[in-house]
Amino acid sequence: MSHIEGPQSRFYHSRGLRLHYLDWGNADAPVLILIHGGLEHARVWDQLARQLCADWHVLVPDLRGHGDSDWSSGGAYAIPDFVPDIAALVAELGERPVNLVAHSLGGNIAVHYTALFPEKVSRLCVIEGLGFSPEARARRDEKSRREQLREWVEKVRGLDVLGASQYPSVEAAVQRLMKHDPLLSRELAEYVCERGLRPNDHGQWRWKYDHQIRGFGPAEIASVEPSDLWQAIECPVLLMYGAESWASNPQEDGRVQHFSRARVVMVEQAGHNLHHHQPEVFMRHLRAFLAEPGAGV
Repeated sequence: MSHIEGPQSRFYHSRGLRLHYLDWGNADAPVLILIHGGLEHARVWDQLARQLCADWHVLVPDLRGHGDSDWSSGGAYAIPDFVPDIAALVAELGERPVNLVAHSLGGNIAVHYTALFPEKVSRLCVIEGLGFSPEARARRDEKSRREQLREWVEKVRGLDVLGASQYPSVEAAVQRLMKHDPLLSRELAEYVCERGLRPNDHGQWRWKYDHQIRGFGPAEIASVEPSDLWQAIECPVLLMYGAESWASNPQEDGRVQHFSRARVVMVEQAGHNLHHHQPEVFMRHLRAFLAEPGAGV
């Protein structure tokens, strides 16, 4: 990747945690916040942030438990735990409305924030971030709430025993990431790993994120579809999905009908990380969405 001057690291506080975000400058422009997915970090957005910061004041947080943000004591990583953190970041900016672009876990968090504070969000782009599909929710709920809760307890106990994944080298982590996501370019995989790993005292490399994030939270157990929250969102919404992803298309499963101003875009030859698999296509759709009358300001 060509060298371009990077962003400024900044910190803010939320619920006792010191949280990190990247500020790409251009402070007088409309605010655009990019929110990463689970088990990722803010630097995964660097390629796209570099392109967007000429027209937007781009901010990219590390979610709690990720990147250079503090970990949450006790594994508080359910969706509701993250929402006050985004509220605190937006409060740092004063009274200006923001535009949100968010992926997966980050998308779910952004949807919740926008539903609770619709007056603060001008536009919302969500990349595969609506949570359980109706089919997946029904499949989950074939088990009783008691069974689901017991499985969750056993899962988080297992995480305590297992501990964090470790790799003998950054290259080993790159290989693991590319095996997990074959559509990811090697260049980006190396970039993500180089900035998302840290060495431990035993000469091994581990991800910066808290492995307890994999336990999610008990709030998800037997939870209902949050369609009432989707209905509260007032701004235009762009829902983006990869044609080769495991995620359910909300146009087909009916979830899009709960949004008053949403449309769905499918990206061919892309999976769950469609903004990485087809960045030019993603940027074309995103720029067109953000350029529609009423965005920003």
